[in-house]
Amino acid sequence: MCKQSDPSSSFKIGFKYLLRGFFSFFLLVVTQSVYSGECSKTVYLTFDTGNMSVAEQVSEILHRHQVKATFFLANEKTFRHDFALDDAWKPFWNTLVQDGHAFGSHTFHHTYWQKDLGKDTVLVKSQFGPDANKLIQMQNNAYCQQITAVDQRFRTLTGRGLDKIWRAPGGKTSPRLVEYGKTCGFDHIGWSKAGFLGDELPSDDFPNPFLLQRALAHLENNDITMAHLGIWSRKDPWAPAVLEPLIIGLKSKGFCFKKIGEKS
Repeated sequence: MCKQSDPSSSFKIGFKYLLRGFFSFFLLVVTQSVYSGECSKTVYLTFDTGNMSVAEQVSEILHRHQVKATFFLANEKTFRHDFALDDAWKPFWNTLVQDGHAFGSHTFHHTYWQKDLGKDTVLVKSQFGPDANKLIQMQNNAYCQQITAVDQRFRTLTGRGLDKIWRAPGGKTSPRLVEYGKTCGFDHIGWSKAGFLGDELPSDDFPNPFLLQRALAHLENNDITMAHLGIWSRKDPWAPAVLEPLIIGLKSKGFCFKKIGEKS
């Protein structure tokens, strides 16, 4: 005997989505009302891959507010138990390409610089890949391959190469490592002190409202921000709670948003 559906349940589901749509429309109206003139300041939003758990939400928020950002990609393990540059993520990356964002390398295996050795070598440790968690010595060509492998893979996924920029995992670098990137055609991009948005900090000690207010209070003209598309350790995810009000708040303060490489 077939179980009859509960009309009240269908009504509740429909009402929930109606409210969600109304809320999104309300935020868009508020944004447009507080930001009607030309911007007087510029901020650059950037995102590193991380575990990708809030990737779709970040993409939707940026699209809704017509904000362009810059993404730094590594083949990191995701919350789906696959990797960020697997074929399964092709639709996501293509959506961001279609939306007109910028893209840089974060090294293919998320390879951390440890220290310089001798005259022409660096000691590194990759988080993923065949040499994960091993201390490995690399010279220029080998480290360049870590940078350019992301470019090659992204071109396969999207038909578009990276912009000629990269970011060292953890922001850990040295003049030698920066020069390595330049020899293979990539400029290193860090972030501003006020641009550290804190999404990798423990949420018990650094709750989302605190991180939002701190960013709104301290970001200045031409600052580069840094957050992730998901962090394993943070219990209360940053992006769903902070990104949209941050964009709205910055627009109300006269900021516009540009990609790395765009002139302010």
